[in-house]
Amino acid sequence: MNLLDELRTHRLLAIVRGPDPAAALSAVLTLAESGVALVEVSLTGADALGTIRRARAALGPDFALGAGTVLSVEDARAAADAGAGFLVTPAVAPSVTEGGRLGLPVLAGALTPSEVVQANNAGAAAIKLFPAGSMGGPDYLGALRDPFPGTAFVPVGGVDADGARRYLDRGAVAVGVGSPLLGDAVRGGDPAALRERAAVFLTAVRP
Repeated sequence: MNLLDELRTHRLLAIVRGPDPAAALSAVLTLAESGVALVEVSLTGADALGTIRRARAALGPDFALGAGTVLSVEDARAAADAGAGFLVTPAVAPSVTEGGRLGLPVLAGALTPSEVVQANNAGAAAIKLFPAGSMGGPDYLGALRDPFPGTAFVPVGGVDADGARRYLDRGAVAVGVGSPLLGDAVRGGDPAALRERAAVFLTAVRP
């Protein structure tokens, strides 16, 4: 898959992380049914690899399903074996170059200008600006884009629906959203409420 094209097209990456594997799988499938076309399952969730395997089996080979919080070479290999189509890291970690070796595009975590350079040099398909909300939000993104006009940024961390629009207006290619979108769905919450939140975010990121 071409991760950068997917990010530019869909502009919303849902981040699923939770203590209940069955609820996490249900959330992934509900998001997909609601029109969210990019979903990351964080490896810090309970039985995340199992969730990725089951979601891949249900959604087919073409759905943009990735693994998040991928830090080590071993994490990258396990995610690939489970069926992840892309990797997401919280930092410039060994998993970035390993993703390239495995043929998987990587959304690599970076915050400072030096980290952005390191992530780009390691072969990242795009930069996960994290934690974006704690570092000045859209204004910080705008400041980073001046020295890095050709870099694709995906802000993550504290992004609500209003913030998503502001980040996109400041030049983000997409936004990554966890709890403001997922809510209690990863703990068995109402799927209908998740569908409603998905509709709100899909409207917010619409070009």
